[in-house]
Amino acid sequence: MKRRQFVEGAGLGLAATAVASPAVAQSMPEVRWRLTSSFPKSLDTLYGVSEVFAKRVAEITDNRFIIQPFAAGEIVPGLQALDAVSNGTVEACHTASYYYVGKDPTFTFGTALPFGLNPRMQNAWFIEGGGTDLLNEFYKGHNVRAVACGNTGTQMGGWFRKEIRTVGDLNGLKFRVGGFAGRILTKLGVVPQQIAGGDIYPALEKGTIDAAEWVGPYDDEKLGFAKVAPFYYYPGWWEGGAQLQTMANIAKWDALPKHYKAAFDAAAYQAGTWMQAKYDAANPAALRRLVAAGTQLRPFSVEILEACFKAANEVYTEVSAQNAWFKRVLDHTVAFRNEEYLWFQVAEYSFDSFMIRMRARSN
Repeated sequence: MKRRQFVEGAGLGLAATAVASPAVAQSMPEVRWRLTSSFPKSLDTLYGVSEVFAKRVAEITDNRFIIQPFAAGEIVPGLQALDAVSNGTVEACHTASYYYVGKDPTFTFGTALPFGLNPRMQNAWFIEGGGTDLLNEFYKGHNVRAVACGNTGTQMGGWFRKEIRTVGDLNGLKFRVGGFAGRILTKLGVVPQQIAGGDIYPALEKGTIDAAEWVGPYDDEKLGFAKVAPFYYYPGWWEGGAQLQTMANIAKWDALPKHYKAAFDAAAYQAGTWMQAKYDAANPAALRRLVAAGTQLRPFSVEILEACFKAANEVYTEVSAQNAWFKRVLDHTVAFRNEEYLWFQVAEYSFDSFMIRMRARSN
């Protein structure tokens, strides 16, 4: 009797094993996605973060989930990355959401609100402050789901063919500037231009535009702006912490196994950490090289910054009165920013200010 029970039990065990193996195999399907970047391969950090992300997804899933990145223009132009994901041309993209403020100004918050959050605050807002869930609720209306994937750090204010000393100097200035900042600068007489990264240099060289901002010393040096515009201004108040995101088509995302979704998000966070570290490590040397080669480093005056801050808040009031989504995310972001600065001014800012003074004394 015991022998028969043992044999029957063993048989059930074998049967369970026979059923389990295909189930395990089915839980690790081979998935192939294409990801279009908004950036050219020549920008090894802005584009490179997509390669770091894709490599990590493959490693986590034992090469069962492969995401192939493509540079801007290989499948669609850089400023059409979101559309390509939304309509299913590709499964994913890596982009700056504020490129799409023409669709809805609420897209600015996925990258940077002018006079908004610095890089540390952006990270906190996305991960612990509710920013990711809030934005994905908005993005759902555009058929995409996003996760933070990289930050440039606070950006520079751009390259100018002539000095900008007063607010009046902004009047009539043709300025390539990304995202929502153009709408704000319009109030001060600026004529904003939305131009993809690869097209900025020839426009600046030919005088089609008078000034252009991109990212910071490391990338700006690669693009050669110093050759055609000698004045380099700071800070880029419209991008206090420019966040980039990896977006996925919602239907494709929903079809992924749960552990592939986890791999996707984990890889995005890791790649994003790499991206900001790369910029923080590479920008100082690039800035030194640019200044040594003749670049004229200039701060925006307090007068200009205050005028821009006033114009920004006027625009926010105007847009909020017409766009409920914008107002909802604005209120959330500003409340978070104000709380963060309560803390930052106590510890971060006082420490940094002291160390900057000590650096100046020792040089």
